[in-house]
Amino acid sequence: MNTMIRWGKFNLVGGIGMVVQLAAFAFFNRLLADHFLYASIAAIELTLLHNFVWHSQYTWRDRRDDATRFRKLVRFHLSNGLISMIGNLALMHMLVERARVPLLLSNVVAILCCSIANFCLGNKWAFARAPG
Repeated sequence: MNTMIRWGKFNLVGGIGMVVQLAAFAFFNRLLADHFLYASIAAIELTLLHNFVWHSQYTWRDRRDDATRFRKLVRFHLSNGLISMIGNLALMHMLVERARVPLLLSNVVAILCCSIANFCLGNKWAFARAPG
């Protein structure tokens, strides 16, 4: 599949995932009494699971190999998960605590900043073609 088409699919799933993450973040932030970093962790994990399902069924469906779904989920978490978790938490802390940017806007900025690295890691490792 053409990389630009895959990038478009990735961004479609990512856009839906962004809505999921923002809604989950708003929910968890209220539930956790404004502990925004904990709310971010919960929202990111929910979104990672959402995005994994859609990426494996839509974005990279042509790359089904003999790897188990669990193995792909682990690779996805080790790549996109770590980038999303570390990147989002670091950016959220800097934007909210230091720059005083509103919570939801900070979350949008953090998501967008992590997306290019997530696509590259997803394409080259988490959903990479099986060797041979």
